[in-house]
Amino acid sequence: MARDLDASKEFYSAVLGWEFGPAHLGEAFAVGFASGVPVAGIGALPPTLSIPVTWTPYFAVDDADVTAARIRERSGTVAVGPLSFGTGRAALAADRDGAVFGIWQGEAIPDWGMGGEAAPAWLELHTRNAFDAAIFYGEVLEWACDHAGCCEVAYVEEDDRILLRRAGRTVARLHGGTLAEAPDPHLRPRWRAHFRVPDLDAAAEAATALGGTAVPAADSAFPHERTLRDRDGAAFSIVGPAAPGRF
Repeated sequence: MARDLDASKEFYSAVLGWEFGPAHLGEAFAVGFASGVPVAGIGALPPTLSIPVTWTPYFAVDDADVTAARIRERSGTVAVGPLSFGTGRAALAADRDGAVFGIWQGEAIPDWGMGGEAAPAWLELHTRNAFDAAIFYGEVLEWACDHAGCCEVAYVEEDDRILLRRAGRTVARLHGGTLAEAPDPHLRPRWRAHFRVPDLDAAAEAATALGGTAVPAADSAFPHERTLRDRDGAAFSIVGPAAPGRF
């Protein structure tokens, strides 16, 4: 969600090379495409709202009301909704450790590109305990179930993370070790969107030229990953083409 939709489209077009097209959610929402593949949506915040601008993952569900009830039953928080929105219903929630996410019941754009070495986008959850988080999201979103098309959950012992796979592609990763009481909110449990780019330095330079900021490469945890912030402060990560070994 952005304060200025047109300015955000300009920023992400220059930094990530996206093209934008309309969605079924009205003029205040646009879908970003990477090489013709839908990657992410940007919506315009109402001027009366003073909430921070941020990237938020939304998970598709069959019934938003049922999923919202599961979130509450497992000590999560439903902050907004479920509410009717465009062609579906949505809610904004937080897990037990405070990581914010959304749920969406309704029509989804075909061929949405998530996961895999060549895909343009994936999600990472930095949380207190990856196993506890996997249980929470597994029960809420029906991961590792017996239904057709369900996601698979796998544990990677060498670096203590949990992978979420769908149709053989890794679409999300869960990492433990964060502190809910950390003084810096950017170090607390959170979901982080990752986008693949052909050139890390060029993307970082484009971001700073358009009023964004970039974490110095020396401060990045991985050599082929960089953290950026757009003009409104929304954080996201970019990964170069030489990164498939890590993922």
